Parts: sequence; structure tokens; C-alpha cells
Amino acid sequence: MGFAENNKQTDIGGAVQNGREIILQAFNWESHKHDWWRNLERKVPDIAKSGFTSAWLPPSSQSFAPEGYLPQNLYSLNSSYGSEHLLRALIQKMKQSNVRAMADIVINHRVGTTQGHGGMYNRYDGIPLSWDERAVTSCTGGLGNRSTGDNFHGVPNIDHSQHFVRKDITAWLQWLRNNVGFQDFRFDFARGYSPKYVKEYIEGAKPIFSVGEYWDSCNYSGSYLEYNQDSHRQRIINWIDGTGQLSTAFDFTTKGILQEAVKGQFWRLRDSQGKPPGVIGWWPSRAVTFIDNHDTGSTQGHWPFPSNHIMEGYAYILTHPGIPTVFYDHFFDWGNSIHDQIVKLIDVRKRQDINSRSSIRILEAQPNLYSAIIGEKICMKIGDGSWCPAGKEWTLATSGHRYAVWQK
Repeated sequence: MGFAENNKQTDIGGAVQNGREIILQAFNWESHKHDWWRNLERKVPDIAKSGFTSAWLPPSSQSFAPEGYLPQNLYSLNSSYGSEHLLRALIQKMKQSNVRAMADIVINHRVGTTQGHGGMYNRYDGIPLSWDERAVTSCTGGLGNRSTGDNFHGVPNIDHSQHFVRKDITAWLQWLRNNVGFQDFRFDFARGYSPKYVKEYIEGAKPIFSVGEYWDSCNYSGSYLEYNQDSHRQRIINWIDGTGQLSTAFDFTTKGILQEAVKGQFWRLRDSQGKPPGVIGWWPSRAVTFIDNHDTGSTQGHWPFPSNHIMEGYAYILTHPGIPTVFYDHFFDWGNSIHDQIVKLIDVRKRQDINSRSSIRILEAQPNLYSAIIGEKICMKIGDGSWCPAGKEWTLATSGHRYAVWQK
């Protein structure tokens, strides 16, 4: 299916069925300082030509913090990234280039405008969605019910169990989808509220593609990452199930394992059943793989991928099942060589029609070498160990420092 048809899909999650998504995270933690909507508009031709189907934009609503993650007036699209006018122009240009715009949906918490019950800023007077204290969970200073998930500390958390709240949020999401032109959604801090509400919001607003950020800690013994991460990936899978399987989720399990594996522990990349050890090993059509994002990398650096190994990371996620995501910094800020190597890997993925459900056979998972055959169409290796496929039908498609990919 070509990208043009892909963009015309209107059924909920049409892109998940297709399985040929390649996402760009189109910002980092510092982007608000750089006239962002204008900057991205200039880059749309490159983004489209490189083969990305969707670009995840930073939160576009007016926010208490410049990065966008402390929203207040959800309907105001004048943010530190630029004006509503510039945002709409960017989305229009993306549409013309067949790259879908993904909205960053921050609905776990919302900064109040006025003091209400208990002297807390737990009312939203004077702006659209002018909720009262019932919209805020009782655990974060409101008069609503207890949270259906984990608390995001320091700001009022939204009580999604209230019908009026869900009605208003659904209407706002429909506005983003049908009026502003966002086609995909990324749900921020998805641990903060029940996934059944995500299901309701997706059914109400009908994005083409959705992904949730369900991020909790991998299993460690002290600072040592345990080999078995089954309980970690099961929690992500439970969240996807809770959305009625309508949303995908970021594969934090794969990131955690892969960034240890590239340091000379490639045995980690085969689980006890012989499968990839992240969410891609169990439910690849719902697993969005990535190396770094604005939280783990960028200037925050909460859980960064080792910088001298990122091409091995991309060689893995861009050849494997799942839905790969490329981080803005690596693609645009780390030099032409890395940009072009990533484009080559994307090109091989598309030419050989590797998709989220492609089969995989892991051939080697040694300390210094990992190799696999994907979709019976490409094979790849990462690590210092020397390896190449047996058989004359394989030709080298692309290679770089500590990685190589062959195609039939």
C-alpha cells in the first residue's frame, strides 16, 4: 500500500493494520527555543523523502512550562513553539507531503487558573473547558474521585472518571483531528489514568494511529539490568489490551535491553523462547520501538542510549518487526553521515517490505555478535564479531561501524 492511500485511511487505527509506519520524533527538550514550527516546515521535504509516514510534534497547547507538558488552555494553540497560524501552515505542508502530524496529547494533568477548594489552584475559570474542582482527582487537591492510575506530582491531575471531563476531552480531540488537522495521537504519561479512557478517546476522535507512553522501570538488580524482562513487557501489553488494542505503545523494554546489549552483551537480545526480548517479541504490531526521546536523551538525559552505539541501535530497530521511531537529534543534529545511514536503513526496510509483523529468526546472540533474518528478505548483524550470511543469494545492502545489512 502506497503512502498516499495510507494517508487516506480513516478507520481507527488503519495504520496499525497496515504495519508500515516509520515515525520521526520531530523535537527535543530544547526545541521551544528555536521558532520550532518554522524550523520544521523547512524540513518537511527531507522528512517526506526519507520515508517517514508520521512526525510526532511537541504539545501544541498553551502551557505553564515552555516544553508544553504543563498545559492550561488546551484550545489555545499559541505556544512557545510558535503561533497557531504557523502550526496550521506546518500541518498543511505535511499533509501535502503525505506525512501525518502526530499530536502530543497531555491529558493526565492540567494547570489550574484560580484557587478553589482548600486554597488549591484546582479550578479552570476564564478559559475553555472551565471545569470546577470535581475535574481534579482527590489525591491531587480536587473534589473528584481517586486517580485511576499513578499521580503526576505537583499539578492537578484530571479525573477521567467524570463524564463531563471525558465529553470535553473527546470534543477537544475531535477538534484537533478534524479542524486543526492532526491525524495521529501520542498519549503522554499513560500510566496516570486507566487505558479504558484512552479507548474511549480513540473511538471518539478516530485518529489513524495512536501510541501511548507507558513508561515504568525495567527489572534491575541494583544497577544491573536483569536478563528476564517478561513482567516489564507484560505491563506494557496489559496497557495496550486495556485500550481495546486500539493503541500501540512505546517499547521501553526493547530500549532498556538494547542499550545494555550494545555494550558487549548481545546475548540479551534473545529471550528464553528464542524471540526478541522486548514487546516486539510478543506483540510486534503494537510495539513502537525507539532509541531515545526528549526525556531519555536530549538535554534531560534521564536514560540515554550510549552515544557511540546509536547506529547499532538503529540497525536493530529499522530492520526488525515493530514500528520504528527515529529521534530528531540523531537525524538532524548528529551530522550528515548518521542522517544518511538512517535514511539507507529506512530505504532497505521499505524496499524489502519489512513491516511490523515480519517474521524473525535470530541466528546469533553472543556477547559480541547478534544476527537475525527478518521476513526471509533481509539479514543483519550488529557487534564486533565477524559474521556474514551463508548463501550466494545475499548481497550487502548497507553497512557501517559495527553493523551490516544484507538483502536477497
